[in-house]
Amino acid sequence: MLRNLRKIYSPNFEIKKRKKSEIRSIILHYTGMKNEKLALKKLTNFNSRVSCHYFITYSGEIINLVPDLYISWHAGKSKWGKVKSLNNSSIGIEIANKGHDYGYEKFSNNQILSLIRLVRFLNKKYKIN
Repeated sequence: MLRNLRKIYSPNFEIKKRKKSEIRSIILHYTGMKNEKLALKKLTNFNSRVSCHYFITYSGEIINLVPDLYISWHAGKSKWGKVKSLNNSSIGIEIANKGHDYGYEKFSNNQILSLIRLVRFLNKKYKIN
């Protein structure tokens, strides 16, 4: 169980719920924006048409933006092997980081520890290999 999980919901997801068994992968992204405030603003802005299930701040706080059983819009037009439209079968995690365009920095220890905790939780919950 994830404790102290803050929720800031994004409007950017598919209305139709999916089954637990349809979740088969976890996709990690970094935000590539000047700061985490701007990243959260984009991920929760209806006009951006982008979201994720979880956002990990620089301090390591995990924020839930889209409930797991809904399809968030994090992978765009995507393919992994024979699987297309990865949004349909994955959970997206965004990690706050400026990225290469804004002075890429190492992920903090707190971010890494939170990421490990979150991925272990999701792997167990959805039986992801």
